[in-house]
Amino acid sequence: MKTPEHIVYVVDDDERVRESINDLLQSCGMVVAEFGSAADYLKYEKPAIPACLILDIELPDINGLELQRRLIGAPHPPIVFITGHGDIPASVRAMKAGAIDFLPKPVTPAQLLATVEAALALDRERLAAETEVKALRDRYNILTPREREVLPLVVLGLVNKQAAFSLGISEVTYQIHRSSIMRKMAAPSLADLVRMSIKLGIPTGNSGVSLKGTTPSRRNRETHPRI
Repeated sequence: MKTPEHIVYVVDDDERVRESINDLLQSCGMVVAEFGSAADYLKYEKPAIPACLILDIELPDINGLELQRRLIGAPHPPIVFITGHGDIPASVRAMKAGAIDFLPKPVTPAQLLATVEAALALDRERLAAETEVKALRDRYNILTPREREVLPLVVLGLVNKQAAFSLGISEVTYQIHRSSIMRKMAAPSLADLVRMSIKLGIPTGNSGVSLKGTTPSRRNRETHPRI
């Protein structure tokens, strides 16, 4: 079966509510998966596609807010609560924990559709960002150990002589490493390399960098082999 472009998960113990939401969303071309309990949802094998989780508060096994709490820290789709048992403290707790919205039953079709579409758009952005970071991580992993030392100095913006001196290598060797980094990371410019480093969480500073002098001393050259 062809993998759908997106999916909306509906977790509600009321079959009539699930069917109503299913009919509405499917009429708008959305793919829906229904569950009567949190346990059924958790054991369902979820494809890596944009998704939204419509979640009730009162479930037969665990509370919807408890399910939300268990999902914190793990990749999961944006959550939209729809409930007939909600109150202000519950809505505040849900929103603070990252819920997209907290809708009291009965919810209007227009309101539900708008909220689900916003949640799917948000999840598309999340997955796109994760894909981009994975691609950047794959490129970073092919850098040599020395190139990984050079990278923070490049994005820090040090002149070649300063950076080479801090590593105890020649300026020519530093430039070779720098060019290799730009090529392997597929960075068209230094600004692009800086943005890549930020997304990878790579430190862009170096507390051990020495800004004095322009060439390594004889002792420094002996301590740091030119590689």
